[in-house]
Amino acid sequence: MADSVPQSFQPGTGVAPASLVELSISCRKLIDADVFSKSDPMVVLFLTDPVSRGWKELGRTEIIWNNLNPDFVKKFVMQYYFEESQKLKFEVYDVDSASADLSKHDFLGRAECTLGEVVSSNKLTKPLNGPKKDSGRIIIGAEELSSCKEQATMQFCAHKLDKKDLFGKSDPFLTFSRSNEDGSYTVVHRTEVIKKTLNPTWRPFCISIRSLCNGDYDRAIKVECHDWDADGGHDYIGSFVTTVRELSRGQCAGNIYECISEKKKAKKGKKYQNSGTVELMSCRIEKVFTFLDYIRGGTRIHCTFAVDFTASNGDPKIPASLHYMNPYRPNPYAMAIRSVGNIIQDYDSAKMFPALGFGARLPPDGVVSHEFALNGNPQNPYCPGIDGVLDAYHKTLHSVQLYGPTNFAPCVNHVAKFAAAARDGSDYFILLIVTDGIITDMPQTTEAIVNAASLPMSIIIIGVGDADFEAMEILDGDEVRLSSRGRVAERDIVQFVPMKDFLGRNGDDSAAIQARLAREVLEEIPDQFLSYMQRHNVKPRPPLLQRRDTISSVSSLPISQQ
Repeated sequence: MADSVPQSFQPGTGVAPASLVELSISCRKLIDADVFSKSDPMVVLFLTDPVSRGWKELGRTEIIWNNLNPDFVKKFVMQYYFEESQKLKFEVYDVDSASADLSKHDFLGRAECTLGEVVSSNKLTKPLNGPKKDSGRIIIGAEELSSCKEQATMQFCAHKLDKKDLFGKSDPFLTFSRSNEDGSYTVVHRTEVIKKTLNPTWRPFCISIRSLCNGDYDRAIKVECHDWDADGGHDYIGSFVTTVRELSRGQCAGNIYECISEKKKAKKGKKYQNSGTVELMSCRIEKVFTFLDYIRGGTRIHCTFAVDFTASNGDPKIPASLHYMNPYRPNPYAMAIRSVGNIIQDYDSAKMFPALGFGARLPPDGVVSHEFALNGNPQNPYCPGIDGVLDAYHKTLHSVQLYGPTNFAPCVNHVAKFAAAARDGSDYFILLIVTDGIITDMPQTTEAIVNAASLPMSIIIIGVGDADFEAMEILDGDEVRLSSRGRVAERDIVQFVPMKDFLGRNGDDSAAIQARLAREVLEEIPDQFLSYMQRHNVKPRPPLLQRRDTISSVSSLPISQQ
């Protein structure tokens, strides 16, 4: 392969050589599962888990409506290890609702292969095993990614496009594709559709230079213009070819392109000029900063733990309780705190963590609180290290009465107060909520999260026990962005993980399982962190010569007793 993405060099250690590859997905001749229209396909990628040896979902493509031959824009980025057999499974579904539950959608087919097969063939075509003998095929492309860290923000408009609709004008959109070494093209972006116009102006969009041309400014980019049709049979208007180098010159005569339809040109001959023109209105290319760029520049990460003390967890004195303190193994709450804390504490030399509880009656008068300090000090709820958090948690179990209801909003708002006072990129806040499940203040929590989405903040929810966690899946806005009172969350800041997915048959809590839990819980934090910094145009500071604490013990705001 070509030069792989550089890894950090650490003398005296070992690291497996790996390359970063990007997978692109297309399907052809899918089953038509809808009665009055074509299927609305989505592909789900699974890979084998090295510990459980079962399948783990890696991600999903976007949905392409009314299309049996989709080319998906969404790409999957994976580390490729030559010495490992990295098994992949692709499942194709016809999406019938907004549900994230795959069983609610029509299964169209699946294919299995290894990443090595895909990489060695560059473009692998596999038949889909589905409900019918011929269920179509899936095409998987692979390209090694460069270490290019730039992104382009561009905006286009068009003039005098061909009229394609019989009783109207056209509903135009643009599709951008990068060229491959074999002469084929891979779709990397589609604009939105502008209805009923021959002179559209599309919204600005952002795309990484790596996706657009893999760092090669002279690599051909094909831009196609289509007239959108509801049945998926979009009418071709025309196309042109350009490069990032040309586009980087911005608005100029050289970036006004004739949209050419070769079929129409052959038919009309010399009378044909073009099918309209597409004009670049603006192009800005800038460096993309990484999570580590901000950490090296001194951005501090603050982590707050919030523990559910509601009665639904069961009496702590009874072994069946989720809070029961077994002398031989940690309970689910302690395991969650330890698993995540062991990773978080690596960013903090002071190792001081605020820890809150909710849903309990407090001494001496039994008043219910949904936001109290586990160490008993509301003015300074910081605990020394993860051991300090666990010690405060265990002591709290003996001093409070488990009660209810299960309200998240007070703890979310508590951390949001800090985040609201630190919007300049110097601080980022993580709230880890460990709970047994049924939330009772869903409207208030939804509103609190929507408000917090514009702040430098992330929320991790670990579900313990076997409760119905459907509400938590809603809060985790991976599929449908959370909204409250008509206002949509600026970013997805919630990651929900059910702990039962990581426990062995006998509740095994081995170090390997705890490491898997921590990895799953924390994997979205860097992207959520960067989404805030990019949206608010916060650049990292120059690297510090001497590292300061990234999780600092700032003074706590007073906790309002509920």
